[in-house]
Order: sequence, then structure tokens, then C-alpha cells
Amino acid sequence: MSKGIRTLVKRLIFILGILFLLFIGLSFTPLPFYAYHWLGTSQTEKPNRPDFIVMMGGGGMPSQSNLMRSWYVAHAAQEFPHCQLVISIPGNLHDSLSTPRRVATELINRGVHENRILFEQHGTNTRSQALNLRLFHGRLLVRSSLLIVSSPEHMRRSILSFRKAGFKDIAGLAAFEDALEADLSFEDRKLGGNQLPMPNIGQNKTLRYQFWTQLKYEIIVARELAALSYYYLRGWI
Repeated sequence: MSKGIRTLVKRLIFILGILFLLFIGLSFTPLPFYAYHWLGTSQTEKPNRPDFIVMMGGGGMPSQSNLMRSWYVAHAAQEFPHCQLVISIPGNLHDSLSTPRRVATELINRGVHENRILFEQHGTNTRSQALNLRLFHGRLLVRSSLLIVSSPEHMRRSILSFRKAGFKDIAGLAAFEDALEADLSFEDRKLGGNQLPMPNIGQNKTLRYQFWTQLKYEIIVARELAALSYYYLRGWI
């Protein structure tokens, strides 16, 4: 290995080390959550009697993302009983075990009438979903009012993609999780087991939960910012 390459490798390792320490340091602050919250709320507006509620697809079914989104869609369907629901998830509608059909079953179990549910099963990313919904079931949806339901990190990209596709009247509903309201503190010594030469971890919720949660938010935000950058460069937002 030449001297120039060794120098480059050392600099790269140094930069990665600085970034690692920065990520660890930020995990002890609420900043990652603020960034996550910004992705979910910066482009959303209060819905005003939408014509359609559009559920953007997440993972499979069941999955955390689709179950969360289904919960929010079902509640929105109760609040706006006149509108129709669009499940925008790719899959085989002839297969009762496909993801879009399972999501529909979940919504029906939550009180949504099956006649209100429509499917957009061809879009495989946010851009194609927005394009496919412009003319949907013979209707020009760009003239309709939409309420888009998605995960918080995906909301900004969804709204911007639909606006780029020609939609004007759009609102967003981010499927945020709620924190457990119970106090999860405990006394280590009272639970028995081996005693370790370390502080009482049961009273330190920052190390037990908050640090890891903020670290997870950092990864989610970084991934979504990369996706937003790609969409911007492609002219999709």
C-alpha cells in the first residue's frame, strides 16, 4: 500500500470516528426525535373533509408500519365517514393472503365497511404511487382532496411527491407512536441475581431506553434524508 493510500485510509478512519462519536453524543439529546418529528409534520396540514384517505404501503402484513398506519386510517375513516379509502400497496389482489388484502381485512375488523376500500396495487415507490393515483378508477384525483397516511419519516416525501405529481389539496396524517405512560423504574437489588459493580440501571431510563430510541431515530432520519436527496435530484419532489 502506497503512502498516499495509507494517508487517505487514516483520514477516512478519523472522519468515521468523529461521525461515530457525534452520533453517540446526539443520542443523549432529544435532537434526533426533533428531526424525526419534523419529517412527520413539516408538510402536513389539517385535513378539511377529504374525498379520499390514502394509506401508503410500508412493510408486509403484519408489520409495525402497516399496523400503525391501519390504526390511524381506521380512526380517520370514522372521523370522515363520507370518504373512500385507498390502500396503495403492491400485491396480488386475487390472493387473500397478500399484503393489500390483509390490510383491508385489518381495516374491516376495525369497523371500516368493505365498500369504502379501493386498491392501488401497482406503485412500487412513492413516486409511482403518486403518478398512479392521478387518474384512478376513471377519476381525476388531482382535483380531489386527499388525506395521506404514512409513517412519520415518510410523510414529508409523500406530500412533496404528490404535489409534484399535480395534487393540490393534500393533507397528511403521520402514524406516530405513543409512549408508555407508566413509570418503568425499578430497584436492581430487589430483583435478586448477580450484583454488578455499576450504578443502579433500573433508575436510569436514559441508558435503558432513551439512548437507544434516539440512536434509532438517527438511523431513520439519515436514511430518509438520503431518500429525499435522491428524489430531489431526480426531480420527483
